[in-house]
Amino acid sequence: MPTGTGKTEVALAAMAQTQTATLVVAPIRDLMYQWHRRILKGLEYDAGIVGDNTFNLQPVTVTTYDSACIHMAQIGDRFGLLIFDEEHHLPGPTYREAAIMSTAPMRLGLTATAQRYDGRQVDLDWLIGPIAYDMPFREARGSALADFAVVRIPVHLDDQEQASYDRCSRQVRHFMAERRKDQTGYSWKDLCGESGKDPAARLAMKAYRLKQSIEDRAAEKLRVLEDLFRLHAGQKTIVFAGSNAMAMDVSRRFLLPTILSHTRKKERLAVLDGFAGGTFPVIVANQVLDEGIDVPEAKVAVVIGGQASTRQAKQRLGRILRRAGNARATLYEVVCQTAGETQRSRQRRRSDAYERTSHRRV
Repeated sequence: MPTGTGKTEVALAAMAQTQTATLVVAPIRDLMYQWHRRILKGLEYDAGIVGDNTFNLQPVTVTTYDSACIHMAQIGDRFGLLIFDEEHHLPGPTYREAAIMSTAPMRLGLTATAQRYDGRQVDLDWLIGPIAYDMPFREARGSALADFAVVRIPVHLDDQEQASYDRCSRQVRHFMAERRKDQTGYSWKDLCGESGKDPAARLAMKAYRLKQSIEDRAAEKLRVLEDLFRLHAGQKTIVFAGSNAMAMDVSRRFLLPTILSHTRKKERLAVLDGFAGGTFPVIVANQVLDEGIDVPEAKVAVVIGGQASTRQAKQRLGRILRRAGNARATLYEVVCQTAGETQRSRQRRRSDAYERTSHRRV
């Protein structure tokens, strides 16, 4: 089901109906604690926690994928129902052990986007079970979710950025061409494998990473952000960056709070509470808000960088689509007009969430 359509409520209803010992597995600690709060509120039960240096096993327990893999050999026979939140993580070579080592006869997987880049989502059929329900995005749009528009804003590198970008591109192309003279079919995967032991490959990799950084931290993106903040003054806005470095650039430039992967739990809650209460009109994040975490109501999001994943695009869009009256949501995608970022933008927008969406280019 799309983000914001009530997957957690479905899981709580299943727990109430089955009346059996239940283990809820979430991808990160923040979601583990969020599940703990939701179970306490919805079922009035103080669930146990296994993870984050805590081992408190109860008939209803919440944990993370990492902790589940560590402890499932000892606790796998204690539960009748397993709930895997963001189930697309489960088919990974390590995380799948959490399902294999459990004897639970009832299993429920929740996700907005089951697809994986490696195609291993097919393994979910035997790790959890076949798909029981699939809500198309178009079915939720305008009913359970707010209607929305996507506005694409192209930006360009300045002269200095462009010169550095071109120099790095030439360096990577030259390295690949030289290797392919001796090794036909030499690929990007080969470059990644050699970068740890070959100085020339390491320099080529550094050049590629610098190219990405130039795209990600283009100066014009900050100028566009300033215009968007003025346009939506007083409206709650979420800015999604492509890296921690760019998130911190935005934070310093506009004096905004950031939520990153290493932000401590207490600080994250303080930022989200401040955003909900209006103390902070804008928050900035890299990937930590992409999945699952409940974000206070916002109807404006600005994407200034990210991966090519359609899953990430759908998750980020879902952050602003919780319905509130007839308010319309707007997603701005600020895209640097380089080959790499333009291609990533195109791939992100192949998601079914963008079907029949009114795209505008500014």
